[in-house]
Order: sequence, then C-alpha cells, then structure tokens
Amino acid sequence: MARIESLSILLDPTGQEFLQELYDGVIDNIQKRGISFLLKNKELSGDPEAGSVEAKRFANAKSDSYGTARTGGAGKKIKAKPVNVAINIDQEIVEEIEAKDIKLYGVDGLLERRARNHEKTLIRELERAFFVEAANNSTAISTIETDSAKILEALIQQLETTQNEYVDGVDRDMLSVVMNTSEYGKIRDFLDRDVNNSNVDTAAEEFGIFHGVKVYSSIYLPSNTKTIAMIEGAVAQPALIRPYKPERIQLSEAYAVSMFYYYGTKAVTPDLICKVPA
Repeated sequence: MARIESLSILLDPTGQEFLQELYDGVIDNIQKRGISFLLKNKELSGDPEAGSVEAKRFANAKSDSYGTARTGGAGKKIKAKPVNVAINIDQEIVEEIEAKDIKLYGVDGLLERRARNHEKTLIRELERAFFVEAANNSTAISTIETDSAKILEALIQQLETTQNEYVDGVDRDMLSVVMNTSEYGKIRDFLDRDVNNSNVDTAAEEFGIFHGVKVYSSIYLPSNTKTIAMIEGAVAQPALIRPYKPERIQLSEAYAVSMFYYYGTKAVTPDLICKVPA
C-alpha cells in the first residue's frame, strides 16, 4: 500500500511531512554525489537570502626587522581581498501529477521517482556551471610534453609552484584534478599498462590519487577543456533550494509539484585554477 494513498491528503500535514522528507533526501544526495560540492568554497559570509554572499582572500604576512612596529606605532593592516558572489540564477522545476497517474504508481512511488529525477537535473546544472566558471577563469598549461601522464604532472606542478602575495606554493593534498572521460581513460590506461605497482588496482573504475593529487572523472567539463586542476575552494557556488510545493491545478484533477532553486557561481582564486585546453 502506498504511504500516501490519495491526492486529497497531499496538502494535509502528513503529506507535507512526506514531501519535506523527500526534499531533505534530495539535498543530502546532491551534497554527496556532485563533484563540485566536494571542491567548492564553503567559507562564505553573508545572508544568501539577500542575494549575494562574500568570500575573502587574505594576503600572506611579511616579516620586518624587530622593532619596526614599535617604531611606527602600529602593526601592519591585514590585507584581504573580498570576492562578491551574486546569487543571480533563478530556476524552477514544475510538473503536474494527474490523479490517474497516482492510481497507476501510487503517490509514494511517483513522487520518489520525480524527486530522484529533479535531483539529477539540479546536479547536472550546478556541475556544468561550476566547471564553466572554473575553465573561463583558469590559466592554460604551458608545457612541451605530449604524453598524457607527463602533461598531467606538468599541470599539477604549474599549480603547485604558484607564488604571489596570497600564495607561496600549494601542497598537493590541497589540489584536485577533474578530467573529461577521454583524458581520464588515458591515465587509467597508463596505470594499467606502464605502472608496475601492486598498490594500483587495474580492475577498479577509479584510481583516486595521481602523484598525491585527488583525481576525478566528469562528463560536465566544457567542450574546450580536457582537464582542470584547482585548489579546493577555488570556486564558490552558493545555492538556495526550496522544497516541493503540492498545489491543486484549477478545474482539474492534477496537482503541481514544484521545486525552485537559486544559485550563483564565481571563481574566488582564479590564480589557483589551471587547465589543459581541448
């Protein structure tokens, strides 16, 4: 028997609780499954409801000779660069559910099916926006290498050795690489064919780590980019996701089940994003 047996109780407290439970499950699954959710900047300040949030980059401290602050009567001001991230993309998923469909599938099964589909739709959209922003605000690799494994190592080194007023080199355990399926397959073949290492499982789909750097495969990189390397937190993508709202459609036996979401995507540290162009 379906957990909710008829359309008439979709709008009562029991129905609302079930829809909220489905919604919570969607958010939880998105957090776990999207690569961008593992990599995005989570240190944001401000109220997303106001339409934007802010990330800050703090410059490295510089030493002076002992007594400099005492002579000058003050220490140095902490230099911070604010990066405003506007939540400027407004989206919706609105679908109708007919009474006859409820009879065929039951509310329980039908809503769960649609919730899973909405989850995948939202993941795809956020992933594409995340990697487009990263690719558009990255530095293309400069190397003479032609072998895929050597290009990947050169890409990692280019990011690893970054130096400016905010960065003085980057530890490899802070880096992540995302490759399109073709490039990922080439590295997988390299590990299968050329690496004589008992720790490499040639039967596994994922190899996880390459020379100390986390590696992911994604179908959502833009077509002009083979590989992106970035520090974790290089791109911010705040999102507001609203729960499902069942509403009776006038003069019908159908209900509308909707999800509204709002997000923005912004590169916070473009100097710490490198790519291999296609």
